[in-house]
Amino acid sequence: MDHWIIEAMVFLGSFLMVYNIWGFVRYTRYVKQKADFGKNSNVLYVPVLFLVMFLLGYLVVGFFGKPDLVMAGILLGGSVFVFIMYRALKQITRIIVDNEEKMSELLAAEKSRKEKSSFLSSISHEMRTPMNAILGLTRMALSHDDLPEKTREELEMIGQSGKHLLGLIDNTLDMQYLESGDYQVRSEYFCLKDMTDQIRAITLQRCKEKGLEFRLEMDRGTEGHYMGDVMLIKQVLLAILDNAIMYTEEGSVKLTVRREKTEGDTCRLRFIVEDTGIGISPEFLPKVFDLFAREDASSKSRYGGSGIGLAVARNKARLMGGDIVASSEKGRGSVFEVTLPLPVCQEEAVPETEEKQESTENTEEPVSLEGLRILVVDDVEMNTEITSDLLELEGMESECAQNGQIALDMFRASPEFYYDAILMDLRMPVMDGLEATRAIRGLERKDAGQVPIIALTANAFESDREKSLEAGMNAHLGKPTDPESLYETLRQQIQLCRKERVVAQ
Repeated sequence: MDHWIIEAMVFLGSFLMVYNIWGFVRYTRYVKQKADFGKNSNVLYVPVLFLVMFLLGYLVVGFFGKPDLVMAGILLGGSVFVFIMYRALKQITRIIVDNEEKMSELLAAEKSRKEKSSFLSSISHEMRTPMNAILGLTRMALSHDDLPEKTREELEMIGQSGKHLLGLIDNTLDMQYLESGDYQVRSEYFCLKDMTDQIRAITLQRCKEKGLEFRLEMDRGTEGHYMGDVMLIKQVLLAILDNAIMYTEEGSVKLTVRREKTEGDTCRLRFIVEDTGIGISPEFLPKVFDLFAREDASSKSRYGGSGIGLAVARNKARLMGGDIVASSEKGRGSVFEVTLPLPVCQEEAVPETEEKQESTENTEEPVSLEGLRILVVDDVEMNTEITSDLLELEGMESECAQNGQIALDMFRASPEFYYDAILMDLRMPVMDGLEATRAIRGLERKDAGQVPIIALTANAFESDREKSLEAGMNAHLGKPTDPESLYETLRQQIQLCRKERVVAQ
């Protein structure tokens, strides 16, 4: 009986070793496919060579020797050991390769994301630069009082079409930017009343152009300070309000602000936009936030719009942890409700700098722009001409530099506090706006750290704004720039600068 057991063990060990050799040959080919060993590839065949030698030894012992039970057990055990090690090694190698492939995919995805972000920033700059010229020159032409009525109407149509195209560009780029995952929601203190006042001023003007009534109602208890991305909130609300104005021929648009208490210091703010427009059919209502969604062709030809704005607005709201819902009845208007969870800021927790700024705005007379000297830095001559003309309309003087190096040299050569502010483009040859700002801030003179430097650029993404502020700029304005926003920003920053000078003295 022992004789048959011994032969079976030897046979099994030999067969298993043959399988091990075949498995190692396949494993060697797999490893060579995954890595380039070059001249060292022969090392992969060393295990196979040793296994062949072991197999020959098994065969010699099995067929020409007289192995006992112990020797047969050792032979079989060796084959089993090699089999287990081969399977384990194969599994470990596969895990390592899989991890490397996943890491390569992640690196490739990260590289693609950065390239996409860079492309979006570049294409935004290239699109906004000519739009700045179109809208800026149109605005300057309309400022002349002696224009023929027909010419004025045509210029106004050009301006409206330019604004429509700019909105389409903004929505398209915003959609791509949000999908790239680069947008980081900021958390900063802001006053809700100040924000709604700004929204009311913008929306009121747009409603007047269409002969609509606009109302803003804030429930008691909503006023105060909150923490959130105020720029993103304004973009969402203005997109909803613009949509309401677009589809309302007569009547009114209303914005209501309500507050609901939730757990802890966070509350739920509800911004309700109601209009008396054409309304939305029950069949289309579930699709109203879909990308490029349009109810019918007649709406497109009559009311315009791209079908992007509402989709982008909802994505932005959800990015902040909120949402937008809609209800409507055909022919009776629509209601869009934006819900956002925002931490409430207790009055004593408001940063001192913000309190100081609000106090300054409330107690001091607004800065007069008359006679101020502004350094305009931009490599596109048409842009400097447009900006200089806008400054001249408010009685300001301007000097121009074609790149950051020239601006730095002009600032260094000027007397202290010669320039009241600097309007700085970002993308320029020789020295860009960020580098120029850092260089100016690093100069050893009193006005180097105090002169307001405002980014005036076609780079309008949030990441561009963050880079501007990190470089030492005081504010960031995107092109094309609304003149009133430019003037107001100059007033605020120059007022703060003068306040700091008084404190320093």
